[in-house]
This record gives sequence, structure tokens and C-alpha cells, in this order.
Amino acid sequence: MSQLPVQIIESHTGGEPTRVVVAGGPDLGSGTLAQRARRLRDEHAWLRGAVCREPRGHDAVVGALMCEPDEPDCACGVIFFNNMSTLNMCVHGTIGLAVTLAHLGKIHPGMHRIDTPVGVVLADLRSDGSVEVTNVASYRQATAVVVEVPGWGSVRGDVAWGGNWFFLIDGQGPPVAIAHLDALSQFARDVRRCLAEQGITGDDAAEIDHIEVFGPPADPAVADSRNFVLCPGNAYDRSPCGTGTSAKLACLHAADKLRSGQVWRQAGILDTVFHATFEPLADGKIIPRVSSRAWVNASSTYFFDPADPFRHGF
Repeated sequence: MSQLPVQIIESHTGGEPTRVVVAGGPDLGSGTLAQRARRLRDEHAWLRGAVCREPRGHDAVVGALMCEPDEPDCACGVIFFNNMSTLNMCVHGTIGLAVTLAHLGKIHPGMHRIDTPVGVVLADLRSDGSVEVTNVASYRQATAVVVEVPGWGSVRGDVAWGGNWFFLIDGQGPPVAIAHLDALSQFARDVRRCLAEQGITGDDAAEIDHIEVFGPPADPAVADSRNFVLCPGNAYDRSPCGTGTSAKLACLHAADKLRSGQVWRQAGILDTVFHATFEPLADGKIIPRVSSRAWVNASSTYFFDPADPFRHGF
């Protein structure tokens, strides 16, 4: 278990934090990025705790371990994680990673390939500082799925993949507004628990670990929808959630409610907005493109005193 200092660059994307580990992370050995991500998950929980848990962190922090890519033409590889486990993919984190790489002088405006455990994504760093992420292929797996939730009855939603598995609910549950955070969090936790209990999963029995609830935007001139997203670990996404926006695009496309190239403006619970479009694929899936801004706001060095009982978080 490494006791070397860990170097972190921090940013936020639409209010959602990203902490990029740029030095001092564990040696994950050889193998594919997916294999190394499993090794990080199973053998190096200390890093996840140090970055995403108290006393240094909090539940909403997303970590990103910069590492060697599988694909040699990629700017870097990245493994995302939160306070509970590794994440398959994270769009807001990819935007934060891109501005971090620019801050370090490792990339400049233009298109850059980023390797993730679920495949290569593209990050287009623009001269104004915004970033457009071309995400992995996304799709609606099932529509109008009913889950029985005590206190709410039959809750209907779509199951979709946007780099993570989502259950998307529109027009049910508490109002999607920051004044109802506690009620939204409890509702989403109840839905997630009931999905697992009732055997509703993604492909290959994958857990649906993200719950996304939609409501009308605060200002229709600025956004088309406002969402609340509960992430694994029970923290809500402060941003509009890039993988969740990708899943939403897939559902809109499958329902023939959004055309290729048409911009979808997804607001989050803080009313920050992601702009997104998609390109359809022949198999019914889509390639989403999600754009926003991130700001580098801190540089940190983590020290690990062997006498500190909380050096790896709690």
C-alpha cells in the first residue's frame, strides 16, 4: 500500500467535482484498461478512500486516475472512481480531465482520444475552453419498464446505457428542483433498491446503479429539461450528468422524439446546462456528443502519515 505523496489536480464541470490523480497512484501492472480498472477496484481501495472520502473528500467527488492507454494514439488512459467503486465511464470527468491535461500543458485545442475501460472516447478541446466529448455508443435497452416502489406505487421508466446503466423516469416522483433534494434522493434510492429486488437489470444482469428523474426546466429558453441523477454511493450529480444525458438522447432517439444533429439542452439540479447531439448508428444505437465547460480550481498533494488512522479516508 503506497505511502508516497499523491498529486491531484481538481476541477469542476457544471458544479460536479473531478479530482485527477496525476502522480503517486498505484502500479496496476499490465493488461487491458478494463483489467487494470478491476485491479484498482479490488486491490487499491485506499486510493478511492483517500480521494473521495472524508476527511479530504466528500460523497460527490469523482476521482480519475490518469494512466497509460491501451491504444497508443490516445492522449492518456483514465479510470474513473467514486466513494464506492470504479465507474465505467464519466463524461463530466472526461471534460475535467481534458482541461486538466491542458492546464498541465499536455494537450492543446483540438481533438484528443482518451482511453477508458469501456472504450475510446473523443475530447474536443476548443479555444474558448469548452470541451465536447464524443461518448461510447449508447442505446435504450427497454422502455416503459414498471417497478413497484412502496409509497409510490408503479413507477415507469426506461432502461438505457450511456456509459453507465440508467433507469430514466419522467413525470413521477418529487418535483425536480433543488428544494426537494432530500425527497428526490430518497425516491431514487428506493427505486434503485426495488429494481435490484425485482430483478430489473441492464444487459448481462448488470446492476442499474444510476437513477435519473426528469422534470420541466426552470427556463425553457435555456434548457429543454431538468434532471436529478442519483449516482452509486448515494450522492447526487451536481452537473446534468454526461452519461445520463447520453442515455436520455438514446431514449429520445428510440422514441423518435429527437433528430440527428438536433441539440438537446439538459439542465441539472443546479441549472447548469450540457448541450448534446447524436449521430445514429445502423444498429439503432447512437454516438452522443456532450459539451460543457470545466474549471481547474485547485492543486493538492496528499500525504500519508502511517500514524494517521484516517490517511486513507473514512
